[in-house]
Amino acid sequence: MGAGIAERLRAAGRDVTGWNRTKARAQPLLDAGMGWAETPRELAARVDVLFTMLTDSAAIEAAAGGADGVLAGLRPGVVWADLSTIGPDVSVALAGRAAERGAAFLDCPVSGSPATLAAGQMSVMVGGDREAFARIEPVLRDIGPKVTYIGPNGHAILTKVAINLALVVSVTAFAEGVALVEQAGVSREAVVDAALKSVIASPVLGYRAPLLVDDAAVYADVDLQQKDLVLAQELARRLGAPVPTCAAASEMLNAARSTDRRERDFLVSVHAAYRRMGA
Repeated sequence: MGAGIAERLRAAGRDVTGWNRTKARAQPLLDAGMGWAETPRELAARVDVLFTMLTDSAAIEAAAGGADGVLAGLRPGVVWADLSTIGPDVSVALAGRAAERGAAFLDCPVSGSPATLAAGQMSVMVGGDREAFARIEPVLRDIGPKVTYIGPNGHAILTKVAINLALVVSVTAFAEGVALVEQAGVSREAVVDAALKSVIASPVLGYRAPLLVDDAAVYADVDLQQKDLVLAQELARRLGAPVPTCAAASEMLNAARSTDRRERDFLVSVHAAYRRMGA
């Protein structure tokens, strides 16, 4: 996803410099003219707007800390927009550490997939200082046109947790329904086609449901998608709030890990688990 975002920023005429844990993965962007920083510290010291997008809380904390980390190079006045989906408490703590350096930190999780991004339909949620948000809003709109300011630091991440909870539950339910009627003899292809013409059709089913017919892409595997459910369950435990459908969906993702499709998109993996269980 990060490479696609860099491509959109370059296409909009932005001067882009990047860093990645594995430089070879950035080579196509470097060949296209993107600048390169050897460390997160160097990158933070060179830019006015810093975007980060990493897998989880541990990854963003590793990139932020240490002698070569983002915080060591962060200059006063820089706006650091983190596009990752990480723990809300981690995000708020990073905002405090950035403020100590005179910089502004915004949690800016995105909703969508590489296909959504390429189509120019990515949505961005923003939490943090409104003035900092106003400064970089035009840049965020280069990533995707659907930009929503949510509230203080951490609130955009919390909103993303709610959205991804609903996404995983609904996609898991779709896999369950398809597997159920397949067992009754209905063609999988016909069910997918009908669903995409029905009232349950949605952007996420639009790009994911066809994977049950042609397993040609992986938008998020079980591990990546379950991370979001774990964030929701941790929040629920802290608040004493019930999340029964979240718990049920998480159990199905656990089951999907033991299938031979576990490395495919989580919809394909979960559907395989239902088929194996005889749903």
